[in-house]
Amino acid sequence: MRVTPVPRIEGALLFEPSPHVDERGFFSRTFDVDVARAAGLRPESFVQDSLSRSAKGVVRGMHMRGGAGEAKLVRCSFGEVFDVVVDLRPDSPTYRNQEYFELSGRTQVSLYIPAGCAHGFQALTDPADVAYRIDRAHDPAEDITIAFDDPELAIPWPVPVTLISERDKQAPTLAETQRVPR
Repeated sequence: MRVTPVPRIEGALLFEPSPHVDERGFFSRTFDVDVARAAGLRPESFVQDSLSRSAKGVVRGMHMRGGAGEAKLVRCSFGEVFDVVVDLRPDSPTYRNQEYFELSGRTQVSLYIPAGCAHGFQALTDPADVAYRIDRAHDPAEDITIAFDDPELAIPWPVPVTLISERDKQAPTLAETQRVPR
């Protein structure tokens, strides 16, 4: 498994496995404690795994956590997604940078997103499954949502948006969220 730093987002990492492919399909190691440790992560800090399934065009995001934040390891386990990370850590050398990724069930690449970064994705296939491994138990009181269509972010969602949650529809802009103490 190869680990590659994401230059535009300080502390973000791509974990690229080497799937074994044959006539049956493939087998892929998607997480390795030793590889994670060698990359500077604390694998024992991950406390929850979650899975979402989305139809083509669905956008989930932009989400982050207040308080101590939340680091996550995300992977598209089936289908394809357009994945977005925005660095919102004021002390980060990559503050306000954005990066986009196409994550796919074919490659099983995982993306490590440091705490303090907003995250979202759009399903490019029907369906698209995204697996999340997070480092803190979910506390809805700390949820922060930023408008996926905020003109300041100008995220280039690649396909027409078909559906978003009510929470995401009501999300404030980035400027509005940054006026609220965390």
